Amino acid sequence: MSGTGDVVKRVVLGRALRSDRQAEQELPKRLALPVFASDPLSSVAYATQEVLVVLTLGGLAYLHLTPFLATGVVVLLTTVVLSYRQLVHAYPSGGGDYEVATKNLGRRPGMVVASALLVDYVLTVAVSVSAGVDNIISAFTGLADARIPLALGFVAFLTAMNLRGVKESGRFFAVPTYGFLLAIGSMVLVGLVRTALGDAPVAESAGAEVEAEYSALAGLALVFFVLRAFAAGCTALTGVEAIANGVPAFRRPKSRNAATTLALMGLAAMTMFSGITALALITGVRYVEDPVRQIVGFGEDDVQRSVIAQVAAAVYGDGTLLFFLVQAMTAGILILAANTAFNGFPLLGSILAQDRLMPRQLHTRGDRLVFSNGIVLLAGFAGLLIVVFDANVTNLIQLYLVGVFTSFTLGQAGMVRHWNRVLAGSLDAARRRQVLRSRAINAVGCSLTGSVLAIVLVTKFVRGAWIVLLAMPVLYLLMRGINRHYERVAEELAPDDEIVPLPSRNHAVVLVSKLHAPTLRALSYARATRPHDITALTVNVDPEDTRALQDQWDRRDLPVPLTVIDSPYREITRPVLDHVKGLRTSSPRDVVTVFIPEYVVGHWWEQLLHNQSALRLKTRLLFQPGVMVTSVPYQLRSSEGRDEDAAPAPGAARRAQPIGRRDRSSG
Repeated sequence: MSGTGDVVKRVVLGRALRSDRQAEQELPKRLALPVFASDPLSSVAYATQEVLVVLTLGGLAYLHLTPFLATGVVVLLTTVVLSYRQLVHAYPSGGGDYEVATKNLGRRPGMVVASALLVDYVLTVAVSVSAGVDNIISAFTGLADARIPLALGFVAFLTAMNLRGVKESGRFFAVPTYGFLLAIGSMVLVGLVRTALGDAPVAESAGAEVEAEYSALAGLALVFFVLRAFAAGCTALTGVEAIANGVPAFRRPKSRNAATTLALMGLAAMTMFSGITALALITGVRYVEDPVRQIVGFGEDDVQRSVIAQVAAAVYGDGTLLFFLVQAMTAGILILAANTAFNGFPLLGSILAQDRLMPRQLHTRGDRLVFSNGIVLLAGFAGLLIVVFDANVTNLIQLYLVGVFTSFTLGQAGMVRHWNRVLAGSLDAARRRQVLRSRAINAVGCSLTGSVLAIVLVTKFVRGAWIVLLAMPVLYLLMRGINRHYERVAEELAPDDEIVPLPSRNHAVVLVSKLHAPTLRALSYARATRPHDITALTVNVDPEDTRALQDQWDRRDLPVPLTVIDSPYREITRPVLDHVKGLRTSSPRDVVTVFIPEYVVGHWWEQLLHNQSALRLKTRLLFQPGVMVTSVPYQLRSSEGRDEDAAPAPGAARRAQPIGRRDRSSG
């Protein structure tokens, strides 16, 4: 069974890598782009769609605001990309916004950023996979009822791929990422050329009659409505921070390569977002939140195809090879966009674990030199969100932007303080001009992202953002609790200057249930430790069994006395604890070592049939001061071959060596 499990593990994950091969996992720019930029690149596939969803609530007349909102999103994206280019040069260690906020604003703002990023990464997986499934269903409408199983299956696939290692997953994800760039770029180019030649493509929904949810918007209501649409379009910025968090994964020079990748990502995202938005307006796409209620004549069984699908069908023709190619590449990049989170979440978790804010297990690398515990944890939370929200992008997207822009804002504020500290030192004129320019970029970035954060909080609070605002404080308090625990334990474990006195005596107690090979082995081992005195202890829960045990003991003439303690209520744990406490009370400076024979079994179900009393006793004894607990294992035949690290020695003895006759000098 063990061999089969190991084979499956190696097939899924690949062979284990040595720790000294970590440098081989570093990424060149061509692989770093699909690994860290797939999320912001894929966001353009649904950013335009989210703007249209909001604007059509007011009716088709408000679609004329789309170019202005898209321009605002592009300006914001440009500012954020320039801001993060400053960050990767100043803080190349991979902590990103968390490190910047912690070092410049303090530990508490850093923990706020960390909680925001952790929530954001989980939502990235849930939203990206759900959006990818949406595009698959747009091409194959018969799969609509399999939305949740499809999404969970893709999460499992991404988990397995990322457990194989950063570089290997980068190679795999490069094809759909570059394929998406080519497919969308070609579609935008063909659509714009057709329009310029007087043959503008027309979307399938262009003639749809949309009923407005809101009418006669004016004053503050209109401002709120426009700001809500702008906040929806800001989903195009999600994932920009991932490159700043993943600088250590780049090849040297790390900062320069990361900054170049950021620039390439920003340019590609802005170009595609602008092109898709332009084609959506040219083709007359109508996309609404609830088509059955808002579109006249839309049936319960009809499927509203995504904006990308409608534009591709208008440009290339519905059902053509190029249409399916665009859908395939879009679905692929959306699903693989979750890979950004699968790299960012484990790395951030590792840094937080190093800072004693998360369990130390998150800092442990797996067989393939990735933080496998963080990857599995992320997949679990993302899968839970997919099930709870039915893999619905519109519902999930409402939760998305709070964490993103919280980390953006605090990170940029930290960078402004960082540059202020640099300016306080002695700088030459050229360096001072450079720092002033960098500070201005980060200050503008902080102002814009802070404003968008306020907009998101106001416009999305009742639509689901409150869930994130609840989750972030919970994570913050959890990190504080973990940190306090680790600090308290470290303080308790710190050695003092006093020499630890040796115990006066060591009383050995061997627990006995039956006189069999495991008991004899435990007795032999206990005697080999040369304790001051040794006794075998059994609890009398069945007088007949106890008499039989005493007779066997006497017949073998064993050199260790057998002590029998009564248990009128047939309890085992309490009498043993009372006996051990009595030894400690009579001699407080002594220690008591309790030897517990245990079976080593090969199957999980055998564990349920054995060792239960030993487990309960061990658990209770561990809480007793001055008491040492020693397990003496005895391997049953079913455990043969279960050791994955070393095969059992040929001809190894399966039974305890016979214990000697009574030897008065042995104690």
